Amino acid sequence: MTEALKTAKELLLTPASLDEQGIEKLFRSMRSHHIDDADLYFQSCSFESWYLEDSVVKSGSFSLDKGVGIRAVSGDKTGFAYCDDILLPTMLRAAEAARSIAVAGANSLQALHAHNRAVPRYEAFNPIDGMSKQEKIALLEAIDKEARRIDPRVVQVNASLSGCYEVVMVADMHGQMHADVRPLVSVNVSVIVEDKGRRESARSGGGGRVAYSYFTEKERA
Repeated sequence: MTEALKTAKELLLTPASLDEQGIEKLFRSMRSHHIDDADLYFQSCSFESWYLEDSVVKSGSFSLDKGVGIRAVSGDKTGFAYCDDILLPTMLRAAEAARSIAVAGANSLQALHAHNRAVPRYEAFNPIDGMSKQEKIALLEAIDKEARRIDPRVVQVNASLSGCYEVVMVADMHGQMHADVRPLVSVNVSVIVEDKGRRESARSGGGGRVAYSYFTEKERA
């Protein structure tokens, strides 16, 4: 079992007391209704953002979305349904909706099957938990101070810091399960410079599938 799949099961299935047997029960219910193929797409996405304006952190937000999409294929017809709750009873109802769409002959969105073992391109970690609230605020304040230090003509600095932690898992009716853990962080800065009554603005930003500490290493931020 890959580290990503282990993480996905712990985050997506364990809280709902769901396991492979429960998933197989759902697929069995679909097989008995003339479904040729089906898969489940589990997803959890945590997002946070921090915003600094005029040397003051003025806002911070956090959101968490979680759910599962179900695809059912009958012949050349595809049905798709989605539920916000990762609970077996809710998933069974969504599976029935997807099956009904497919059997009725209405095409819908079709997810991709991934049967090959993927090579990890980045570490499976949660960047949001990697830095405390105080450290995130301190990073924004350091950006503000550095921008003003570099050029005394800077009269306004706006800086934002955001992080995302997305975990996805795909299970198909052939018993295969695949997962991916996708961390993502970014920093964006805009400044206004004033000289002899004339104002100019500029902005820059960057990020990647790394930890927040990336911005404090080698003075990148």
